[in-house]
Amino acid sequence: MRKRVLLILALLAVSLTSLKAQNVIDLIIAEALAVPDSTGIVDDYGRRGGWVEIFNTSQGTVNFAGCYLTDDRNDLKKSIIPKGDLRTKLGPRQTALLFASGDRSDGTFYIDFPVRNGSTIYLVSNDGRTVIDSLVIPATLPEGKSMSKRAFDLRQKEFEPQPDPSVPSPGIYNGDLNAATKAEAMKEKDPHGGILSLVAVTVVFSALAILWFLFWLFFDRPAKRAAQAKEKPAKTKAAALKAGEPTDEIAAVIALAMDMEQGGDVYAAIALAMDLYFNDTVHDTESFVLTMRPKEGSAWNDKKQIFRKLPR
Repeated sequence: MRKRVLLILALLAVSLTSLKAQNVIDLIIAEALAVPDSTGIVDDYGRRGGWVEIFNTSQGTVNFAGCYLTDDRNDLKKSIIPKGDLRTKLGPRQTALLFASGDRSDGTFYIDFPVRNGSTIYLVSNDGRTVIDSLVIPATLPEGKSMSKRAFDLRQKEFEPQPDPSVPSPGIYNGDLNAATKAEAMKEKDPHGGILSLVAVTVVFSALAILWFLFWLFFDRPAKRAAQAKEKPAKTKAAALKAGEPTDEIAAVIALAMDMEQGGDVYAAIALAMDLYFNDTVHDTESFVLTMRPKEGSAWNDKKQIFRKLPR
């Protein structure tokens, strides 16, 4: 049993690790260039051409092998990034450059189509259906200029496309390292901390209100119901019988009648006991002791019933 538990825990740990490593939704197309100039970067074959840069925005390693790049929304599997190359494991805040040579057989980091002005580049998940990110290449993009996405600081995950072409920066983090962080911007807007204090107080009181509601819903109301049930007056014998709820006295009468009956007429004894009890001919003076008195007109004490009829 212990070995099975350890095996299940190990499988869960491996599954969680693999899910973390395959979190391809953290990838973005950070930059793309369509037409290089004479200063453009060259590929492994000494050629200058367009390229697409992928950036890992997360703090964990992401393996983008099996993902796709395409410039056709109707053909999401146009160019696959092959598996089996360890270099496809992209570290935290790292970039990967893929050359748009038009022939993926050139290597792992080459795609099957060129980057053209006026097109849109899509990064597709390894399921071949989910578009993770995209980047629009303007039709008027000048030669030697690229389109990129930038963030305000290294801690920010959201990247915004830049409206204007920029100088290409392959392999370099696209962000303004000198820009003010959110904390610095808040400090400028709220130098005395009034807004921050108001937000903190609001959050605390909101949490307390939610806790009070949950306590009232799950703990306070059942206690009140139990107290109210105890305060309700006991039902009368007739009401208890009508509602189908036998009381302790009814159970005692039935049990006593069955215990004292020595003959075969058990059901008759039970019926008699219940009839006498509910017609107030039984008086409980002591616990489990019944005192009965004859009722006028009852057939049970009619002496005629014990006379033997003589044959004619």
